[in-house]
Amino acid sequence: MRRIAIVEDNPDNLMLAEAILGSLYEIVSYENGIDALAGLPDAKVELVLLDISLPRMDGVAVLESMRLDDNLKHLPVIALTAHAMVGDREKYMGKGFDEYFTKPIVDFNALIEMVARLIDTVH
Repeated sequence: MRRIAIVEDNPDNLMLAEAILGSLYEIVSYENGIDALAGLPDAKVELVLLDISLPRMDGVAVLESMRLDDNLKHLPVIALTAHAMVGDREKYMGKGFDEYFTKPIVDFNALIEMVARLIDTVH
């Protein structure tokens, strides 16, 4: 089974994402960006769902660190965020995210399709 990582500090949001994607992918989860950066190099995941508002190190800083790491820079990363104002999608895509998905997650199929599409473009 293919593996993805979810970096999310809110247990309810993590549980929902795992419920939506858990039957399709093996999921590795991290509660914060520091743990994610420590664990991802050995996690053998094909995609990362990354919350923007994380404690200690926000998702943008995590992405910047990933893009500098030869072991992680190839991974597609979806910004998973409650920041849903006009212009936010463009802002985060401009920071190097491969895609952008808003919380709360209401369109389960759209998330499933986005993850599948991004994984398939890498392979």
